[in-house]
Amino acid sequence: MSKPPFPPVAIGGDHAGFPIKTMLVERFRDATPAMIDCGTHSEASCDYPDFAVAVAKQLLRGQAVKGIIVCGSGVGVSVAANKIKGIRAAICHDTYSARQGVEHDDMNVLCIGGRIIGPELAFEIVEAFLNAKYVPQERHARRLDKVLEIERNGIGK
Repeated sequence: MSKPPFPPVAIGGDHAGFPIKTMLVERFRDATPAMIDCGTHSEASCDYPDFAVAVAKQLLRGQAVKGIIVCGSGVGVSVAANKIKGIRAAICHDTYSARQGVEHDDMNVLCIGGRIIGPELAFEIVEAFLNAKYVPQERHARRLDKVLEIERNGIGK
């Protein structure tokens, strides 16, 4: 029996993330019903927030279930993506965090530093992220509800 495909995925990254983003698209294109490449399409200098927004739009419109964003360190795209309501993004440079981020925290966007990790590790991390499913155990649901409350109402004064 063959393994079911990964969910639809939106992927994007700036010039620093372009090389690994391109490898990820190539590696996972046939394993998902939709691999939406949100750019960039070259190593010409560009701004990482644009790609955080482009990937987030695909998730929020229901075109993708999960997103991947790559910049030089992963920090910039993570900061930008987490400003968008409905996006739960994290930098993961190991498979455990990529899997647990989804299973415990319902992370829907994986952020990777293209200048931090190599392609083989990136492939493993992405596979762990795409295979993971949110399992709403009571403690996880309680914590996620608190995060969503912060997103809705802020922290007050």
